[in-house]
Amino acid sequence: MKRREFILLAGGAAAMWPLAAGAQQQRVWRIGFLSGKSEPSSLATTVYGEFLNGMNDFGYIEGRDFTMEWRFVAGDFSRLPGMAADLVARQVDVIIAGFTGAALAAKKATASIPIILGYAADPVGSGLVESLARPGGNVTGLATYLPELASKQFELLTAVVPKLSRVGILMNPNNLAYVGMLKTTRGVAAATGIELALLEARSADETKHAFENLEAQVEAVMVVPDPVYDPPRTVVADLTLKHRLPSIHPYAEYTALGGLMSYGDSLGKFYRRAAYFVDKIFKGAQPRELPVEQPTTFEFVINLRTAKALGLDVPATLLARADKVLE
Repeated sequence: MKRREFILLAGGAAAMWPLAAGAQQQRVWRIGFLSGKSEPSSLATTVYGEFLNGMNDFGYIEGRDFTMEWRFVAGDFSRLPGMAADLVARQVDVIIAGFTGAALAAKKATASIPIILGYAADPVGSGLVESLARPGGNVTGLATYLPELASKQFELLTAVVPKLSRVGILMNPNNLAYVGMLKTTRGVAAATGIELALLEARSADETKHAFENLEAQVEAVMVVPDPVYDPPRTVVADLTLKHRLPSIHPYAEYTALGGLMSYGDSLGKFYRRAAYFVDKIFKGAQPRELPVEQPTTFEFVINLRTAKALGLDVPATLLARADKVLE
């Protein structure tokens, strides 16, 4: 797997955060993590473990140098404001937001505690930051290239599915980034001559129902990033196999669970990189002076086992372009 590279946009010299940098050795930092997912039975074996690994990379040991305040809303986004307010009340030193909705809830709850985007779609359009180069407030971190991803994903689907004309797009209407993501994806689809059929699903049960209604109407499925569908859940991958629908996903983790293809990155890599921003904050940097980073390279993964199960013949030229082929 290729190592992630990020764009570090030009910004001014970082000023000092009110907390003294030298305090790092005299205190145990408190980190809040606000996630839209369900709480896993073991954090260390999930993408969240990668954040802890990232902290280790910078010399921080959990329990000695920092403690974690984990908050999981299990797909119920109405709980985000309360969870964010609780983290603020507990006076955490920094909040990691697992997705756009979590970041918006955290920003509404505090204008002073630094907020790090673990993964966000269009942080400028959603009002989280003023610009990528100079965020301008208490929010910074990591964002993805949604338009570029959508365009490439359509291209890859058409390479695998002959005469592709209609694609189902799985999205969660409760996601606060929903409107912007849908507008972008529809624009990309229109430019390629592909018709979209919208699958709205807020839970595993709604996802099953959506697939049952759409099976005969589409030739493939695109999954838009959302905590409800994120690994370690296998519901989406299982449904695409059951209904014999080729699928493309935003994270490599989906493909390992049985999805046909993924083009994007590993969510674990995003969370691991979030530790870089935490380290900067702990050493005195202000969030408004830390540019938001975006990936410069993406990973293309194909699950050949799934392709065979779906009766698809993946072109050799496409296999040659893959960063990883699961056989």
